[in-house]
Amino acid sequence: MFFLRSNYRHPEFRVGMREFQGLAPGIAAWGLMTGVAMVKSGMGMVEALLLSVLVFAGSSQLAAVPLILAAAPVWVILATAFCVNLRFVIFSLHLRPYLAHLGRWQRLGHGYFTADLSYVLFIRRYSQPATDATGRKAQEAYLAGNDMVNWLAWVSCSVAGVFLANLIPQQWGLGFAGILCLVGILCSLASTRLRVLSAVVAGAAAVASYALPLKLNILVAIAAAVAACVAVEKLAPTRAEAALP
Repeated sequence: MFFLRSNYRHPEFRVGMREFQGLAPGIAAWGLMTGVAMVKSGMGMVEALLLSVLVFAGSSQLAAVPLILAAAPVWVILATAFCVNLRFVIFSLHLRPYLAHLGRWQRLGHGYFTADLSYVLFIRRYSQPATDATGRKAQEAYLAGNDMVNWLAWVSCSVAGVFLANLIPQQWGLGFAGILCLVGILCSLASTRLRVLSAVVAGAAAVASYALPLKLNILVAIAAAVAACVAVEKLAPTRAEAALP
């Protein structure tokens, strides 16, 4: 886990932190949305805080909250959360050769802190388990660095969402939480200049054509973003050819 001294003192720990920082804004926005959604759904602040800190699983939290508020049987809530998080069984099976040498509590700790994106980054960097103690330590430290940034971004913003939810006008309801969710997805996907351009063009076009009936501004936004990206992609090779001697 990231709080072990042998991990956070390893150079790979800092590498793992640095490589996850670009994804942290998306995780933070998703955590903020989840915190707001729990309170806006009617859950008490104490329960929402405990759920944010202890569960650390946004999709299952959002799936379980309506069931909790509807007083569904415990087995239904647990079964729903289990089904939503079945992907982590696959993650665990894949990570087992990397972490099998660790003690039980360390393995359980990595199982708790490792989430979707930290798993993806780890497997991209280490496609095969190390066969020596030095390599294993480097892999564990890198995963711990990923996990620390991921966990801090999620928990801090989820807790912030719980406290800030009461400041949001009641009439905004869960619609505002849905907007925050989309912002989180947007931040996660805007990983290249072309994607940022498409988001900016689509947003500007949607606002400019907001007065259109039947939500046609959405279609206008999509068309404008696609046209802009296609134009840029066609222009880039032309500039590259012009630069050749």
